Parts: sequence; structure tokens; C-alpha cells
Amino acid sequence: MRTLLVDTDLTRAVRGALGDGGFAVDVVGTLEQASSAFFSASYEILLLELVLPDGDGLDWLRQLRSDGYSVPAVIMSRLDDLEKRISVFNSGADDFLRKPVSTDELIARMRALLRRSTQITCPIIEFGNLHFDPIGRQVSVDGHPLMIARRELCILEHLLNRAGRIVPRARLEDQLYSFNDEVSGNALEAGIYRLRGYLSRSGATLRIRTVRGIGYVLELTDASSA
Repeated sequence: MRTLLVDTDLTRAVRGALGDGGFAVDVVGTLEQASSAFFSASYEILLLELVLPDGDGLDWLRQLRSDGYSVPAVIMSRLDDLEKRISVFNSGADDFLRKPVSTDELIARMRALLRRSTQITCPIIEFGNLHFDPIGRQVSVDGHPLMIARRELCILEHLLNRAGRIVPRARLEDQLYSFNDEVSGNALEAGIYRLRGYLSRSGATLRIRTVRGIGYVLELTDASSA
């Protein structure tokens, strides 16, 4: 879940918690940098401070809404009077959190916004004998919990969302890694290799097929369709 965080004072712990929660976070500190990042990548959610070195975060959000961009936006600020909160929502924000933020509450609100924005009525994804809860970040195979490392869980989620269809390599890398990540040339291949191991050892009736030069496709094994 690619996230743009526009802020100057959130702690490293908050950024780390977002990463552990399955969010690939790009962090910028000015509105100029925010615009550059926003129009360079595809984001699923915005986290935005009101007071930034080169302007008002609400003005920037109003312009995005005026231009037709509906990406969910959470405003975070130490300013918390009634008039300001009203202004926040009237400017097109979807939620507001007062600083200092609770990381657990922030992640819960982000997932709720994403759930509503994608209009998921039943959040459980089922494919073969594997069940995935994208909100709780839980996987099970034949009803048995399967613990998967964060990066491989993110890969699985993106493949499940397009199960049976090819997911281009570039799309996976764009969704999994932020601008700040140091990504080696074979990082995605290594993640796919580890994910295949999780699926094989768990007895999951699905596999990841490599489409050379293009990407990957998640498909059912022959046994599961027999």
C-alpha cells in the first residue's frame, strides 16, 4: 500500500510502524517535494501535516481535489480547535488526527479509509485453500494460520488482488518499495522465492508462475482444480 507522508517531525518509530503494517512509505517535508512525488508514483493514501515550510497543507489538498484526485487523505496536526477541524474536512480530507499520533490508531484509520475507498464489502480474499484478511494482515491455509514476513505478505496481497492475471514486475516494485528504500537488483526475485517456500510448505493449492520478461501470475495448482 503505497503511502505519501508529507511531514517534518514524525518520529522514525512512526515510519517504522507504518512499514511493519504493510505500507510502503515515501517521506517528504515540503509541498514542492509532495507535488513532485505525487505525480511520479501511484499512491493509495496521503498523510499530510497542515503547517509545512513552504505553505499550508490544506491549500495543497484543496488543489488536488479541485483537479479531480480522490486519493484518501489523513490530516495530522497539533492544531485542534473546532474551526480548524471543520476547515480540514471542508477542504476534502477524509480523516483528522491530533499529534502526537498513536501509531495503532493511525494504521487502523488508514485501513478503514482504504477499505471504504475500494468499497470492499467482504474483506476476506479467498483463492484455492488460502484465505487472506487484508485489514488484519492474516493468512490461513485450510483454516491453519500461516505466518509470512512483511515483504512477502505484501507481494502475496498484490498477486491475490490480480489472481489469475499477470502482475508486471514494475507494478510490484512500485507498490512494494518507497523512494527511500535501497533495493537490490534481485530483491523482488528473492521475495518471490521466499513466498513460494511459504506456500509450498503450508500445502496451499496455488503457485506463482514467472512470465519471463513481464512479471508474475498467481494461479491454482492442477490438484486444486481437479
